Amino acid sequence: MTDKNKGSGWLRYAPLIAIALVAAVGAFTLRDYLGFDALRDNREALIAFRDQHYLATVICFLAAYIAIVAFSLPGATVATLTGGFLFGTVIGAAFNVTAATIGATLIFLAARMGLGEALRARMDASEGLVARIRKGLDENQWSMLFLIRLVPAVPFFVANLIPAFLAVPIHRFVISTFIGIMPGAVVYTSVGAGLGAVFERGETPDLGIIFEPHILLPILGLCALSLLPVGIRLATGRKDVMK
Repeated sequence: MTDKNKGSGWLRYAPLIAIALVAAVGAFTLRDYLGFDALRDNREALIAFRDQHYLATVICFLAAYIAIVAFSLPGATVATLTGGFLFGTVIGAAFNVTAATIGATLIFLAARMGLGEALRARMDASEGLVARIRKGLDENQWSMLFLIRLVPAVPFFVANLIPAFLAVPIHRFVISTFIGIMPGAVVYTSVGAGLGAVFERGETPDLGIIFEPHILLPILGLCALSLLPVGIRLATGRKDVMK
């Protein structure tokens, strides 16, 4: 391998390395600035700035949210709450889902560029159990993508990396991310929209609300619905369901 090829080979890892470095630094330096306390202490300034500079607030909010997701920085949940606090449930949820999808796509592309192709090649060349797992994932990509987005227990950054390592087409990743994160985003955005009253009472928001039965059960229902094509395929032997 020539020096030029070696250089280009290392270059593909640059985005992933940059994300890892920023995430490591941010975990130690930004936690106090991207937490709930920071939102509570600066709520009046944020509202005043939004009222005077609405468009600038939208642009700054989207840019900050995208950066938080793309670099796996702490504060994604607080960012979602802030979207609801500043813009209300409907508009805030739209901004939150859009920014989260863009940020997730950036880290997906970085991971696929750095490691996805090599891992995919190894899986394609493998046999036995690994080959069967790869085949099952390939045949049920839509269902699996929606499932990992809908299940609250799956960390968001994990759901960004797994599809990259399995060479999922970018359009499937974007669509499943945008739609799959909507239920959770709406729940937390609605919590953020009610933060004004929470702040006035001197309380903290209940972030465990997503595990309440009246919210969790519908989400689990969506999870079951996402697996329906898999069940149909197993029952009928058809492989063209949801292709």
